[in-house]
Amino acid sequence: QTQLVESGGGLVQAGGSLRLSCTASTNIFGGGTMAWYRQAPGNQREFAAGMYPNGLTKYSDSVKGRFSISRNRAGNMMFLEMNSLKAEDTAVYYCKAVTPWEDIWGQGTQVTVSS
Repeated sequence: QTQLVESGGGLVQAGGSLRLSCTASTNIFGGGTMAWYRQAPGNQREFAAGMYPNGLTKYSDSVKGRFSISRNRAGNMMFLEMNSLKAEDTAVYYCKAVTPWEDIWGQGTQVTVSS
């Protein structure tokens, strides 16, 4: 079974940037749908960014224009480039791979933006 591991989270000042990575144990991102979600304290997990097999990307209104989702050619890594970070971006960020049988989640990485 494919496993996903996020990395790249940390503490950053408002206006700064971070790049999150999600490493898969297989090349699951090569031809499937993948996404980043986030969950702030006391809130439900919410969609942030997604990429579909045809390369089309989608972003939530709160991150559009600031975040960018991508993947490597091998299909075993996906990324979330986050710019112009705001305090409200503070959350645990999760990567997800969508398969015909199940959704696979990583364990999450904490992003904290200080104002």
